Amino acid sequence: MDCDCLICNGNWFHKRTADTVKVDTTLQRLAAISNHLMTSLADIVTCPSAAAKQGAFKCFASLGANDEDIRKKIIETYGLMLHVVNGMNNPEPMVRLAAVRCLHSLSRSVQQLRTTFQDHCVWRPLMQLLTDSPGTELLTVGSSTLCNLLLEFSPAKEPMLDQGAVEMLCALTRRPEAALRLNGIWALMNMAFQADQKVKQRILCCLGTEQMFRLLGDADTRVIMKTLGLLRNLLSTKSHIDAIMQDYADQVMQAVIVVLEGSYPCEVKEQALCILGNIGDGERAKDLLMDNEDVLRKLVDYLAHPERSLQEAALFCVSNLVRAGGAGAAARQARLAELGVLRALRLLQRRTTTNHTVKAALAQFNEFT
Repeated sequence: MDCDCLICNGNWFHKRTADTVKVDTTLQRLAAISNHLMTSLADIVTCPSAAAKQGAFKCFASLGANDEDIRKKIIETYGLMLHVVNGMNNPEPMVRLAAVRCLHSLSRSVQQLRTTFQDHCVWRPLMQLLTDSPGTELLTVGSSTLCNLLLEFSPAKEPMLDQGAVEMLCALTRRPEAALRLNGIWALMNMAFQADQKVKQRILCCLGTEQMFRLLGDADTRVIMKTLGLLRNLLSTKSHIDAIMQDYADQVMQAVIVVLEGSYPCEVKEQALCILGNIGDGERAKDLLMDNEDVLRKLVDYLAHPERSLQEAALFCVSNLVRAGGAGAAARQARLAELGVLRALRLLQRRTTTNHTVKAALAQFNEFT
């Protein structure tokens, strides 16, 4: 979509297309150097004309799309955040949409997420817009912004959880539009990263395992990747891994097997293997993994896979399972050696040049090496 810049001069507006700077970082920097342009845009945001506000917000969105220094200059020099908040409350739909586009662009700034965004509580009008039956375009841009606002270090994360963000995002994953499904599962993945167990359980209960399986069969590979990313984030921290696997072991293992046996790209299978690696890091959960011979044999196969990323992901899982010490370690090592893991590691050691992880895994098999 073209990004229109409307330059105020008295009672007339001169329309210029800013689409050329939208993805060109060099042009963005050149445009940002012009204090006249930035000052003019800041003035236009306060114009009574809805078309002028829309154009100015779009231009700011384009200017700040890729460069952190430009985003910082826009926010700090021109105090744009207050105008963005006002824009999201504007009665004109096109102004609200443009303001959200601007917010999405500026939300790519890690530093601003920690400070300026918190100071202005930008999440509040955004959540109001997204829960007030918005059109598809606004919902798409707004949910993209949520993906950034829900990052682990964002102060907006907790209050958004209290405002029903989990339920809204789970609903997005059921939408027919691929972009909305992607944004919904992506934001949930960000939300689950280093979250407490209560939040993780809330996500699992709201999303449901049936919907998770549907997302793993999505036509859009990006949706599948983010769904696996969500699972991986849910299955982190030993106590969380054990608690979740106690309730959802069958469903999680089935989901992983579906991916490992399916005709998925390597990067998707790699994510599934990393989930197994996380499960293997649990205290009790690793026993559930050891009880599944089908999965263990797949690990042996992937240790010999020609794709190095899949070898390394399988090795990550095996390393967690064979780690010496703790209850049942010797029995796990014996079982894995029996299934061919030890042999596969020795073959891998001979074939790879960077074999520090392989050596470390082999060193755990004291009794068998």
